[in-house]
Amino acid sequence: MRTQIMKISAICALLLAAGCQSTGDTNSAAQNETPPPSNPQFASQMQKFEKQFPNAKNMKYEDESLAYNNANKLDMKGNCHGMSIYPVTILLTLDASGRVTDTMTDVQNKKAECFRKAYANVQFPKPPVAPYFKPIRLK
Repeated sequence: MRTQIMKISAICALLLAAGCQSTGDTNSAAQNETPPPSNPQFASQMQKFEKQFPNAKNMKYEDESLAYNNANKLDMKGNCHGMSIYPVTILLTLDASGRVTDTMTDVQNKKAECFRKAYANVQFPKPPVAPYFKPIRLK
């Protein structure tokens, strides 16, 4: 009986090692991914967001809009997360009603394009000012 348990344990160890090897290959391929080119226009657009602060109403809205984004899983539309290992920061421009009227990302790749499409015309809660600039960092 003890010999059978040892054989089963050895087989399980081999299967785990084989599984780890295949996972390692995938991760090494992802680690070899070239960083996406940055968007040269992004920094000037982020300045518009930064000019909105300090402001108590805007700080409160940041918390509310982030909670809304997370509750509605807006970043899950389009299955964008798996397209690159590199994060994307998207800057949304909201109108007075909270509708996304424009999007811009800090990098230019398929993942960024996917997030721009996913957030196009999304309805957020009404912001305290318009236009309102809302960045979201997406991993």
